Amino acid sequence: MDASLLWYLVPLAAIVVVYVWLHKRSERKAARKKAEIMEAGLHEPVSLHPKIDPLKCIGCGSCVSACPEGDVLGLIHGKAELIAASECVGHGACRSACPSEAIELVFGTEKRGVELPHVRPDFQTNVPGLYIAGELGGMGLIKNAIEQGRQAVENIAKRERSRAADYDIVIVGAGPAGISASLAAKQHRLRYLTVEQDSLGGTVAHFPRGKLVMTSPAQLALHGKVKFGEIGKDALLGFWSKIARDHQLQIAFGERVDEIRRNANAFEVKTAKRAISTNSILLAVGRRGTPRQLGVPGEDLPKVVYRLIEPEQYNNKHVLVVGGGDSALEAAATLAEETSAKVTLCYRGEAFARAKPKNRERIQSASRSNRLSIHLATGVLAIAPQTVTINPAGGAQTIKNDAVIVCAGGILPAEFLKRAGVQIETKYGTA
Repeated sequence: MDASLLWYLVPLAAIVVVYVWLHKRSERKAARKKAEIMEAGLHEPVSLHPKIDPLKCIGCGSCVSACPEGDVLGLIHGKAELIAASECVGHGACRSACPSEAIELVFGTEKRGVELPHVRPDFQTNVPGLYIAGELGGMGLIKNAIEQGRQAVENIAKRERSRAADYDIVIVGAGPAGISASLAAKQHRLRYLTVEQDSLGGTVAHFPRGKLVMTSPAQLALHGKVKFGEIGKDALLGFWSKIARDHQLQIAFGERVDEIRRNANAFEVKTAKRAISTNSILLAVGRRGTPRQLGVPGEDLPKVVYRLIEPEQYNNKHVLVVGGGDSALEAAATLAEETSAKVTLCYRGEAFARAKPKNRERIQSASRSNRLSIHLATGVLAIAPQTVTINPAGGAQTIKNDAVIVCAGGILPAEFLKRAGVQIETKYGTA
């Protein structure tokens, strides 16, 4: 063989060998992580997530590289797989990056269904003129909520409108989707009113103080592109406040919507303060609706609350945090890190499958330093003025307690939606 040819072939062969070795190592790493996650019970996705068709997947790894959350996806035996399902937050970057269209984004799994209102691609429900955007429709990411709020109003702006109604659109909720929708309504010169039962920011306003929120670029009407990496809760709420102030958004705070009725030519929106007529409605509220209660004796005591607001009030107190999601872990970790409280975290599940890795590490770190006591597979049996009874390992244990923070999620406002005529469906691994 010509020596000059060898000069080219040997380095080329070395490159191929190194590539194959790196590829195999990556596959072994993905397989190990999947096995660890299956063993830990963290394999169930908790929100919108990718479903990969192995017949279409060409094993290029584009989806793995595109995921901003890290090793959520991996290549095993030449095909992409969802490895860390509980860490997926539904960015959808994997689907966009797939050159063979092998990925679709779905809700729920074959075993675990997710209740969602029926929403069309234009964000309209089965009730003409009634739209849903953001978390209530299953899209919890701030970026998705912003985009949906803006796009929903763009569709509403195309509808015929009656001047007989008080407003062209009533937006319910002043979280990311509601703020984005309000800006879009103003941009399209719609007669709009935004109604918020609580405070600016929606679900974000109820995060523990200092929580970091992850989001990616999104387009706000009248403002332009918004891009955050990691941002604290207070800074994010400050941003929303400035947006609302700079653009003089019409937001009625402290006004809860109790009922929606469809009349001949418009909707009637009844709040605790008044009745409003409108051509269209955009529901931009969270899925939590009403906090999920434990249903145990003593839950009506004043010391029981359903979110952490000011950690300092729990200094030198015995606090029980109940729940296994991000809100519960963040509340427990914040108390352990920032106060002198004696904190106990209990969860009825075997693992914190629904929580982000960063939050799981925070509570494990607090536990290792004896600032936090963790009880898995444990429920609450009863709450008394100075104690609480839990059942670790199947037995009853009464511990000293001054405060209980229940972070067990919320109940989908299904009855409210059904009264408005919106269809609710349970999705099992469907888009």
